[in-house]
Amino acid sequence: MSDLLLKTAVATKIRVNGWKNTTTEAMKRRAGDKGQTAVEYLGIIAVVVAIVLAITGTSIGSTILNKITALVNRVGN
Repeated sequence: MSDLLLKTAVATKIRVNGWKNTTTEAMKRRAGDKGQTAVEYLGIIAVVVAIVLAITGTSIGSTILNKITALVNRVGN
Protein backbone atom coordinates (compact mmCIF):
# COMPACT_ATOMS: atom_id res chain seq x y z
CA MET A 1 0.00 0.00 0.00
CA SER A 2 1.41 3.38 -0.93
CA ASP A 3 1.85 6.23 1.53
CA LEU A 4 -0.72 8.37 -0.24
CA LEU A 5 -3.34 5.62 -0.14
CA LEU A 6 -2.60 4.93 3.54
CA LYS A 7 -2.84 8.64 4.44
CA THR A 8 -6.12 8.94 2.56
CA ALA A 9 -7.55 5.85 4.28
CA VAL A 10 -6.54 7.14 7.73
CA ALA A 11 -7.91 10.63 7.03
CA THR A 12 -11.20 9.15 5.83
CA LYS A 13 -11.50 6.93 8.91
CA ILE A 14 -10.84 9.91 11.21
CA ARG A 15 -13.47 12.04 9.45
CA VAL A 16 -16.08 9.28 9.48
CA ASN A 17 -15.48 8.56 13.17
CA GLY A 18 -15.66 12.28 13.97
CA TRP A 19 -18.95 12.59 12.08
CA LYS A 20 -20.31 9.47 13.78
CA ASN A 21 -19.40 10.77 17.24
CA THR A 22 -20.88 14.19 16.55
CA THR A 23 -24.09 12.69 15.21
CA THR A 24 -24.39 10.30 18.16
CA GLU A 25 -23.90 13.15 20.65
CA ALA A 26 -26.52 15.26 18.89
CA MET A 27 -29.04 12.43 18.99
CA LYS A 28 -28.38 11.86 22.71
CA ARG A 29 -28.88 15.57 23.47
CA ARG A 30 -32.07 15.58 21.45
CA ALA A 31 -33.47 12.63 23.38
CA GLY A 32 -33.08 14.55 26.65
CA ASP A 33 -35.53 17.28 25.59
CA LYS A 34 -38.66 15.34 26.47
CA GLY A 35 -41.30 17.37 28.30
CA GLN A 36 -39.64 20.66 27.59
CA THR A 37 -42.01 21.60 24.80
CA ALA A 38 -45.08 21.57 27.06
CA VAL A 39 -43.51 24.23 29.27
CA GLU A 40 -42.54 26.28 26.23
CA TYR A 41 -46.09 26.15 24.84
CA LEU A 42 -47.48 27.17 28.21
CA GLY A 43 -45.13 30.17 28.26
CA ILE A 44 -46.21 31.25 24.79
CA ILE A 45 -49.89 30.93 25.73
CA ALA A 46 -49.30 33.00 28.88
CA VAL A 47 -47.66 35.77 26.84
CA VAL A 48 -50.52 35.79 24.31
CA VAL A 49 -53.11 35.95 27.11
CA ALA A 50 -51.23 38.85 28.73
CA ILE A 51 -51.18 40.74 25.42
CA VAL A 52 -54.90 40.13 24.83
CA LEU A 53 -55.74 41.27 28.37
CA ALA A 54 -53.63 44.40 27.93
CA ILE A 55 -55.36 45.23 24.66
CA THR A 56 -58.90 44.62 25.94
CA GLY A 57 -58.31 46.33 29.27
CA THR A 58 -57.23 49.65 27.75
CA SER A 59 -58.37 51.92 24.93
CA ILE A 60 -55.61 50.49 22.75
CA GLY A 61 -57.99 47.79 21.51
CA SER A 62 -60.57 50.26 20.21
CA THR A 63 -57.84 52.42 18.68
CA ILE A 64 -56.44 49.41 16.79
CA LEU A 65 -59.95 48.43 15.67
CA ASN A 66 -60.68 51.96 14.40
CA LYS A 67 -57.39 52.13 12.48
CA ILE A 68 -57.91 48.73 10.86
CA THR A 69 -61.51 49.62 9.94
CA ALA A 70 -60.34 52.90 8.38
CA LEU A 71 -57.66 51.12 6.34
CA VAL A 72 -60.10 48.46 5.14
CA ASN A 73 -62.55 51.16 4.10
CA ARG A 74 -59.80 52.98 2.20
CA VAL A 75 -58.93 49.81 0.30
CA GLY A 76 -62.60 49.13 -0.46
CA ASN A 77 -63.20 52.59 -1.94
